Amino acid sequence: MTNRLAGKTALITGATRGIGLAMAKAFAKEGASLVLNARGQEKLDDVAEEIKAEYEMEVLALPGDVTRAESVKRIAKEASEWKTIDILVNNAGIHIPAPFLSYTFEEFKSVMESNVYSVFHVTQALLPGMIAAGGGKIINLASTAGKWGSRNQSAYNASKHAVVGITRCLALEMAPHNVLVNAICPWIVNTDMAAGFMDGHAAALGISPAALTEKMNSSVPLGRWVEPHEVAGLAVYLASDESSYINGQAWTVDGGYTTI
Repeated sequence: MTNRLAGKTALITGATRGIGLAMAKAFAKEGASLVLNARGQEKLDDVAEEIKAEYEMEVLALPGDVTRAESVKRIAKEASEWKTIDILVNNAGIHIPAPFLSYTFEEFKSVMESNVYSVFHVTQALLPGMIAAGGGKIINLASTAGKWGSRNQSAYNASKHAVVGITRCLALEMAPHNVLVNAICPWIVNTDMAAGFMDGHAAALGISPAALTEKMNSSVPLGRWVEPHEVAGLAVYLASDESSYINGQAWTVDGGYTTI
């Protein structure tokens, strides 16, 4: 433990798997107390106990649906009564791949609710506390899909473009309050959500998931997907005092993909 986040408390949504879990562990390793959120109580409690045992940090598990305003108000109230929230990580999200004409409205709406409305609800609920405390850090998980177009995932791309846009606007509005807002935009991250994405995307293209994976890996200089801990490392930096002059940025983590 190097204690880069000692004395800080971070609230992380979508914290029981993939990037969210990797960030929770990385933050605890650096000395942060944690408020962890996900929908499922049992898995959330398991993760909280695992982190407390491994890193000996305080962890509060608060289950709830962050796409719903009333649920978020409860989460924010309980979290803020426990500790002052210094760092917010908006990580919760879903991905539904499909050609545009194949989407149902409910599918498109579901992606927007999970990936965009959750950011709105949670950030709006916690910002007053950060402002009152004299500052804070907000990290929004976006995607390289929030920077350009791609086939068969217009719902996801639209949602992540929105997250990048919210990040930039909030960075301007919150700068006078010393609340710094940044986004992380990874390429394909090696998680269970990515595996589901590859299956759906391959089906839309009429090829096998293995063939699509080979094609995607050949398009990036490092020849592989992003690992969750590689995103978590950047999140630690953005949450720490080391990034005290970084604001309104959308950090690309793509293994050199955009240089080709």
